[in-house]
Amino acid sequence: MLKPKRTAGSRDLAAIEMRRSLAQRIKELTEEPGEHLTPIPGLSLYHRTSPTPCFRASYEPGLSIFVQGRKRILLGGTEYLCDGWSFLLSSIDVPAQSQIIEASEKTPLLSIFLRLDMPMVREVLSRDDIPEGPPSAHRQGLVVGETTVGLLRAAMRMLELLDTPEDIPFLSPLAHREILYHILRTPQAGRLRAIATSGDLVQRTGRAISWLRENYAKPLHMEALASTARMGVSTLHHQFRALTGMSPLQYQKQLRLQTARLRMLMDGFNATTAAYEVGYESVSQFSREYSRFFGLPPIRDVKALKNVNTALESVV
Repeated sequence: MLKPKRTAGSRDLAAIEMRRSLAQRIKELTEEPGEHLTPIPGLSLYHRTSPTPCFRASYEPGLSIFVQGRKRILLGGTEYLCDGWSFLLSSIDVPAQSQIIEASEKTPLLSIFLRLDMPMVREVLSRDDIPEGPPSAHRQGLVVGETTVGLLRAAMRMLELLDTPEDIPFLSPLAHREILYHILRTPQAGRLRAIATSGDLVQRTGRAISWLRENYAKPLHMEALASTARMGVSTLHHQFRALTGMSPLQYQKQLRLQTARLRMLMDGFNATTAAYEVGYESVSQFSREYSRFFGLPPIRDVKALKNVNTALESVV
């Protein structure tokens, strides 16, 4: 499990108070649970009041700052734990499984998501007065760090702009730069640099990921996928695994299984219909792979999920 390391004195009174203030501000701006888009470009606020089962999620290049609650994310066999003292930095659109594990009406999960403006990131990194940190040894598409007082204050200043919409066009880019500056002062700075300077190979791998997300039900031919990404098959395998922790075939399988699970849960599909819908030619193979991935056969798993959702709704 990857989670931010706690340092002595990291939870000082200033950080505790800043975190409380930020949580209160998010509550004021999000009266109802859910995702709330804001007038600030790329900025969304999240307010969740109950735990959730584990579902597929995608993470675009961005920064999530958590101030309350806990979330668990799985990517390629690696587990990331985010709590009220964490930020999550994501690179290209990576596939992951996400689960809220701590949230309630009284103490909801509250977080901020800021989509990274990559030209701005590169501009900030090009400044001579930004210290050059060590390169990132972490190559996957997600990394978790511990929020600092400076980062929390910068986030609060960005949220305060929502009170004066006329100031947003001029001041929101300044607030965005300030947030980037504080990320560059954390141990995860190398990962932000890697995202900004990863170059052509990562962008090409992103094209392969996008193709798979849009065409997961189609047969996978590695030569054709490599051609889409404009790289050799072995290079694509290497880059794909470095970013996602899995091979393209494993990624396609996860997309198929997670989509089938959602169709059965939300649309009432039976296992046979769901299997064919997501591209399986053999229902028995689908059932075997589903059981290995989720721990239960399709029908039992969906029934258990429905029981969990019913129980959560009765609590709320």
